[in-house]
Amino acid sequence: MEVTAIAKNQRISPQKARLVVGQIKKMKPQEAVQILEFLPQKSSLLIRKVILSAIANAKNNYDIAEESLKFNQIQIGRGPILKRYRPVARGRAHSILKRTANIRVVLEGEKKAVSKELKQPEKTITEKKEIKSEKENTNGSKS
Repeated sequence: MEVTAIAKNQRISPQKARLVVGQIKKMKPQEAVQILEFLPQKSSLLIRKVILSAIANAKNNYDIAEESLKFNQIQIGRGPILKRYRPVARGRAHSILKRTANIRVVLEGEKKAVSKELKQPEKTITEKKEIKSEKENTNGSKS
């Protein structure tokens, strides 16, 4: 089962973020989170958040065991570019491109083994009505 988490428009250059992804893509997600906590790059914190989000999605939404998770993909895509200008000599301006990145993490893993518990079948609507009517008959009549 595949689980995804996406962070869009993060203010980091995609090229800088890909350098950090190269270090962690062969690890398990839990190990990667521990490594990313101590890396000095700004992108390590952003990627760590997305990985933690993907792990939480797997656990809470799909009931997948953390130990069975592994990376299927980590994609760093290009987001919208903010264009700014800086004044320079002789009345001119140089453009500054503030790049953004879209971070997408896809994890895959196996579902937890479901314990087989014997459950009693729920009573149907007609059975519930019959039970109500029996209670009313016993409560309403005095002998």
